[in-house]
Amino acid sequence: MNVRIVYFEGCPNAEPAESLVREVAADLGIQANTERVEVSTPEDAVREQMYGSPTIQIEGVDVDPEKRSGEDYSFGCRVFNGAHGLPPREMLINALKEAGQQS
Repeated sequence: MNVRIVYFEGCPNAEPAESLVREVAADLGIQANTERVEVSTPEDAVREQMYGSPTIQIEGVDVDPEKRSGEDYSFGCRVFNGAHGLPPREMLINALKEAGQQS
């Protein structure tokens, strides 16, 4: 399973996001190949479909179901559930399981 972490340089949550993905995938017994994709301009953010840094995409799909139909891409910091720079663990579990069912 391919997981992309889209971020900008200096994002304090890029590395923790990658660690969280690896941890949750291992807990679920899923082989996740993570790739970090650095963006440096607002145009890059649009091209990479970044909803703020870090954006986690599993098989090209954002982990947050509410963002999947939007185009409010952002070259800024991402906040999940209004307060956190990382997705809730349950959101990541659901996204990984969903992607596994699609394969």
